[in-house]
Amino acid sequence: MAKGKVGKTVGSLGDYLKEQRVGARLSLRQLADQAGVSNPYLSQIERGLRKPSAEVLQQIAKALRISAEQLYIRAGILSPDDGVGGSVELAILSDTGLTERQKQSLLDVYASFLALNAADGADDATPAGAENDAEGTAPITTEIDPDSDNRVTNEG
Repeated sequence: MAKGKVGKTVGSLGDYLKEQRVGARLSLRQLADQAGVSNPYLSQIERGLRKPSAEVLQQIAKALRISAEQLYIRAGILSPDDGVGGSVELAILSDTGLTERQKQSLLDVYASFLALNAADGADDATPAGAENDAEGTAPITTEIDPDSDNRVTNEG
């Protein structure tokens, strides 16, 4: 069932890309050259047969002079419901120090945390860690003593 959703997302991405390319009066070959991807690969993206990476989408967006964020949303990388505009996701996607696999892993972990917090928020309105403060226990902090390079633990 999830595969059908991905196919539908990619298909709508492909339709959107083709629409933008035709509107920009670019041939498939011209856009492929400008985006730095192969002509067959771009064709497969437009036909919904391939799901491009965030990096490829960014290159295509630059060549088309359109918002990369819109392509990320259409590709299912970003959610339009992110409220803040997906600033965490955009930061991950724009980080040149990460590989595409690392970016996708971080996005998956972040999405799972959001889903977990949404589920927890529905069950309990108490912030995490508030139980300890309510019982009178102080948080434990660990600091590094700059003079000795030893860790100092404060309890209370």
